[in-house]
Amino acid sequence: SLGWMRAATPIDRIAEQHTRELVDASPVLATTLGVPGRDHLLDDLSPDAHAAHAALNRRTLDALAGVAPVDATDEVTMAAMRDRLGLDLEGFEAGDHLADLNNIASPLQGMRDVFDLMPSATAEHWAAIAARMSALPEALGQYAATLREGARTGRLPARRQVELGIAEAGGLADAAASFFSAFAATARPDGAAPSDALAADLVRGVRDAREGYADLARFLREELAPHAPDADAVGRDRYQRASRAFVGATIDLDETYAWGVDELARITAEQEALAVAIAGPGASVTDAVATLDADPARTLHGTDALRQWMQVTADEAIAELDGVHFDIAAPLRTIECMIAPTQSGGIYYTGPTDDWSRPGRMWWSVPAGVTTFNTWREKTTVYHEGVPGHHLQLGQAVYNAAELNWWRRQICWMSGHGEGWALYAERLMEEFGFLEDDGDRFGMLDAQRMRATRVVLDLGVHLGKPAFDRYGGGTWDYDKAWALMKDNVATDDGFLRFELNRYMGWPGQAPSYKVGQRLWEDIRAQASAAARARGKEFSLKDFHARALNLGSLPLDVLRGAILG
Repeated sequence: SLGWMRAATPIDRIAEQHTRELVDASPVLATTLGVPGRDHLLDDLSPDAHAAHAALNRRTLDALAGVAPVDATDEVTMAAMRDRLGLDLEGFEAGDHLADLNNIASPLQGMRDVFDLMPSATAEHWAAIAARMSALPEALGQYAATLREGARTGRLPARRQVELGIAEAGGLADAAASFFSAFAATARPDGAAPSDALAADLVRGVRDAREGYADLARFLREELAPHAPDADAVGRDRYQRASRAFVGATIDLDETYAWGVDELARITAEQEALAVAIAGPGASVTDAVATLDADPARTLHGTDALRQWMQVTADEAIAELDGVHFDIAAPLRTIECMIAPTQSGGIYYTGPTDDWSRPGRMWWSVPAGVTTFNTWREKTTVYHEGVPGHHLQLGQAVYNAAELNWWRRQICWMSGHGEGWALYAERLMEEFGFLEDDGDRFGMLDAQRMRATRVVLDLGVHLGKPAFDRYGGGTWDYDKAWALMKDNVATDDGFLRFELNRYMGWPGQAPSYKVGQRLWEDIRAQASAAARARGKEFSLKDFHARALNLGSLPLDVLRGAILG
């Protein structure tokens, strides 16, 4: 259907059918992928819908068992689908979906976040937005039913996540501060004011959306919170399952924790040495931060200046890397840098649609009241989200439609591969000579130090590992993890709280960045050694091209595909 140069195989057709059924069941996924016609609807979030999704996974796995791969691409597809769908079923059977509530990536956020991706140029677009807002009470009620089933069967999110959910849902319901009110107020279909009928639909949609989130907040407060456990830690069994899902590899959790401790010490020493070069003999990391923050040449004022700087930096990276370190396809040479409509402090990337009508976008969610930005902190972030990070990685998979079926290029994603690549890309830019400025390199180390810190605290808290003596010994808990964050991450307390709460409620995700980087570097080293063993010169450019053309994969599958 997409004009592949490679003829579709039975395994491709199974993957395509699986993806079509996913899209049919999820209007939110359809919007994310740019598939038209479903933007006025929302997903069914009920227990029955989760069971139907599990049944789809079983049917697909059964179908795969009945066919044989015809080439290497098929072998990779089959390995990746068995890994992803099998893990999804393990999580379903364990009831993980029954406690799916956190402060960043649960249905509470997903049902709001999809509005960021909806087209809003025409009256038809805004009619879909209004209808989707009005669909929120039903979808959020189904979500509550799933969480209620979790409470009935003893699977509950931690109290901290429930309380955060109450606050977030309450904010979305608030008449004065709701995102939905502010969003509807921006409606200018075809450059004009909405018609009376459309305006009435939007008023109704805002009211319904706010009521849906008010009902969810009430459910969380009155039904879930009284039974939610106090402990943040999820324990080893759930953590191991989550780690496999996020990394795409089975790792030794205890060895990884010990490595994280050593990696944090190594990066800290590297940053402390650079602090002396920046701020003078005897200077601390704190002194270097103050010196860099006080440099007007590294300071931006206002979100317009931030967006423009992001765009220029991203465009320059593309121009300078193309044809030298990477061959960047024409559609990937365009990235849109955006200020997000939310205020969480997060920075993220959304990939291009298959037809490239919506390009890859880098989003910056600027917290309320923040008007000053320091480029030394963020240059490496632009590389992480743009090129050679997520934009090159995800865009290349979309571009490679000649080889990759729809599931491979748009559905198969795990943060160990994706975020691991983006952290690897940060170090790659240092290797390529783009971080010769001490401030920019210091910022890269600052970001890497944060990622190493969260390997320690995430594994430490959820597995009950021994805390460092300087934090009172015993086992890691929220307060000791907070002290570790304060000692190692140079940013404001609001961002740190959001991040720490994220780690508590999304076990295994945050370490997958640094662990993924480690595995990418290990695969590269093995590929280089294998080339030398064959008497051949190792080409880094060819290695990157081959790896990225495979799309996002579980890292164990990537290793097998690259190394044989």
